[in-house]
Amino acid sequence: MAELVKVVVDAMGGDNAPAEPVKASVDAVTERQDIQVILTGKKDIIEKELSKYENYPKDRIQVVHASEVIETAEPPVFAIRKKKDSSIVVGLNMVKKQEADAFVSSGSTGAVLVGGQVLVGRSKGVERPPLAPLIPTKDGVSLLVDCGANVDARPSHLVQFAKMGSIYMENVVGVKNPRVAIVNNGAEEEKGNALVKETFPLLKECEGINFIGSIEARDIPAGYADVIVCEAFVGNVILKLYEGVGATLIDKIKGGMMANFRSKIGALLVKPALKATLKTFDASEHGGAPLLGLKGLVVKTHGSAVAVEIKNAIFQCVQFKQQKINEKIAEQINGETVQPQQ
Repeated sequence: MAELVKVVVDAMGGDNAPAEPVKASVDAVTERQDIQVILTGKKDIIEKELSKYENYPKDRIQVVHASEVIETAEPPVFAIRKKKDSSIVVGLNMVKKQEADAFVSSGSTGAVLVGGQVLVGRSKGVERPPLAPLIPTKDGVSLLVDCGANVDARPSHLVQFAKMGSIYMENVVGVKNPRVAIVNNGAEEEKGNALVKETFPLLKECEGINFIGSIEARDIPAGYADVIVCEAFVGNVILKLYEGVGATLIDKIKGGMMANFRSKIGALLVKPALKATLKTFDASEHGGAPLLGLKGLVVKTHGSAVAVEIKNAIFQCVQFKQQKINEKIAEQINGETVQPQQ
């Protein structure tokens, strides 16, 4: 039997807690034998939710009590300091102490980002850990680095984002020699704001990455690059617009197909193919956004995440651990060989 990967899941985080995190955990341990899930949160509430399920390997789900919950509106730094018995802090501390391999949460993004850096800690040499979600494209997925962690990034940060993103895409997604591009308002090298203009030549000269130049936002869905580098303000706008347009298009397509009797007949004929196509553009199928460059793995899912997204984030953690991504990032950034966590 393969070595168990221990993943802590914040059972109290997100709009759909605890039902969806618990369901995701049950589904994860049922579908795979190499996962152990540790649910953090209010024990009585979690156990009540678990009692709804019968046929799952109960020995691979553990509940660790945490009496407090960090709400989305709370100031992140204050919340991490004051609510030491929250589901987020308890979970992150388990990763810090190497009692678990990874932490997954749909809760407060700010608290997860602050807690990841303060409690789990950055790998040596990493200046700013970025949030890096996989986003669907025409031919597969691309990695968007950064989508929300570092609004005021410097050129050196973006260079590290490119390196870390390349390691992730090659080892987790399986893209050999991934193409790296920087988000710009034009394809020409002389285009862009001060940050892009200063970063472009650094990426061009950077060894170990396959830098292909600038990418305009309209070319991202076509899959022109595998790793898309930007600071967090731009990345978050891209991500939210991406999700909003995708949801709107799906609604419009569904509405058009139900418009009249003739369209309904056509809808029945194309439904299987259309469903499979639309599924590839569903962000929840690709898990959450890992906070790259930490000593342990921290993954943030959408606040509105349902079980399938959280489950896929758990699976994402297994591959991350098995491929030793943290160790490879530390070695690439700092030039040192790092021993993997036991």
